[in-house]
Order: sequence, then structure tokens, then C-alpha cells
Amino acid sequence: MKLLPAGDNALLVELASLDEVLGFYAALTADPPAGVVDIVPAARTVLVTTTGDLDGLARRLGATVPLTGSRSTGDLLEIPVVYDGEDLQDVAELLGCDTAEVIRRHTDEEWTVAFCGFAPGFGYLTGKGNWDIPRRKSPRTKVPAGAVGLAGEFSGVYPRESPGGWQLLGRTEIKIFDQDRDPAALIHPGRRIRFTAAGRG
Repeated sequence: MKLLPAGDNALLVELASLDEVLGFYAALTADPPAGVVDIVPAARTVLVTTTGDLDGLARRLGATVPLTGSRSTGDLLEIPVVYDGEDLQDVAELLGCDTAEVIRRHTDEEWTVAFCGFAPGFGYLTGKGNWDIPRRKSPRTKVPAGAVGLAGEFSGVYPRESPGGWQLLGRTEIKIFDQDRDPAALIHPGRRIRFTAAGRG
């Protein structure tokens, strides 16, 4: 673990792996240090913002023990997916299987929201399976809202239409992000996600 100052009221915690980030984030949210107003995980870091003393926060963070098994502690959200994505066949070829097996693996996996970014409501979901899917060589200029994709070790759902280079498996009708809803984002760090097959178009 490495602690770095991030402005006058925050510390950036550098960790060795995504599992450590998940465990550290789970430990901090279960028992937040006094004065902490925000905890933001990323792939290898956790940003902690406070209204209190940074030296005291540093001591507290240094003594924090990551929780084990943190991938399975959040509440569960099921997302029905129509598996008719433009890249489904390509993903099958990358994994050395047929499209039915890709769908089975994607729906059997229990995903955890590791962190959010890219766009409001976009979560980077990590699983325990052996996912290592390269991004498309040529990103699309428009990916529709609700598109479900894979990139690297992550799965994700596009919350709104945007450019993107993820390999698309299918689509969901669920609104992942709606600014008129409370909460606006259905996906947040620590939440568990289960995809269910709603058929193919």
C-alpha cells in the first residue's frame, strides 16, 4: 500500500491488485474513518476525501485491513439481456467456443462492480472467470444505451449512447442511469450483478 496526497483534503491509496481495491473499499465503507466524505475506487487505487486531518486519515488508512470475500457482499441486481450483440460471434472465436457457451459463461458469472467511470452510471464489472477480451481494433462512433459488452477482464452496460470500443454481446432494456430517478445510477461500487438471458433477437 502507498499513500499519496491528492490536493488539500484527500489521499490516494495505491494498491497492488483489483482484489485489494475491492477489499479495501469494502473495509472503508463498512467502517468509514471520521470526517470522510467520499470514497472512490478505481482499478488500482482508492481516493479518500475528508473534512478532517490528513495525518490522522493517513494513520487510519495505514491500519485498515482489506476485507476478504468482498466480491460477494453487496446487494444483487439482475439484468436481463437479449444476446444479439454484433460482436457475440467474435467473442466466441476469441474464447474458442460457440456463442451459446459465451452466453452461458456470461450469465453463470456473478459480477461485482469494481469501480465506475467513463460516463455517469457506467460500472466496470469484474468476475472470477478467465475473461481477457481485447477491445475492438476500430471503436464504434455510436454504441446504444443498454448495450452489454466485454473488454479486458471487465463487463459493462452502456448507460447512454456514446462512442465505445467494447465487444458487444447484447442489450438490456433496463435504464442503468436515469437522472430523474433516485438513485440515478443502478450500478455502484460493491454491488453484485447477475446477467440473465432474455433471449436472442
